[in-house]
Amino acid sequence: MRILIVEDDAALSRFIKKGLEAEYHAVDAALDGQQGLSMAVGIDYDLAVLDLNLPLVDGITVLKSLRQRKPQLPVIILTARSRVEDRVQCLDSGADDYLVKPFSFLELSARARALLRRSHLPSESVLMVRDLTLDRVERKVARAGRPIELTVKEFALLEYLMRNAGRRLTRSMIIEHVWNLTFDSATNIVDVYINYLRRKVDDGSPVPLIHTVRGVGYQLSPEGGQA
Repeated sequence: MRILIVEDDAALSRFIKKGLEAEYHAVDAALDGQQGLSMAVGIDYDLAVLDLNLPLVDGITVLKSLRQRKPQLPVIILTARSRVEDRVQCLDSGADDYLVKPFSFLELSARARALLRRSHLPSESVLMVRDLTLDRVERKVARAGRPIELTVKEFALLEYLMRNAGRRLTRSMIIEHVWNLTFDSATNIVDVYINYLRRKVDDGSPVPLIHTVRGVGYQLSPEGGQA
């Protein structure tokens, strides 16, 4: 998933970012509320981790603005404020969860997974589309029982496609979620890796699953029909 961290403590932000990236998430970080709000509104994130004591724009203001502009975006408040009044204010303002510093990264990770389970994206440990299976825990992929060896980026790309099976994905969406980069229209990295996946996943199978959507991007179609 693509996650945004809005935290003004640079060392703590790097620690959280490193931990989430180790779990194969694409992670961006902002060090103030103004930058965080701009990124959250302008980029398609799956989750935001938000501090309250932020420079330029405080966390409560960021949260309220996000709820008006992106009501479906899950938000975890991560703050040193432990008063009940602060918890109530954040939850009433639209926060989905509230975690007090100091905290355990394992707990933050578990809370993130719980929120993603309740979001529009599937969070099962094993994803399945027709006869294609992807085990997120064991990092294994198989088609009709045939094991498929994938590189780290091929695995991340296939996972993103399978999580969004049936949905048309633009090249910009793919490169931002899988490579965590700003889309450059001159790059063909998405097309190159799609071709890698097609050779490994679709070649030799009677029903191709990965399709090009003309003028849009790509789609993994559960029906196997041509997009």
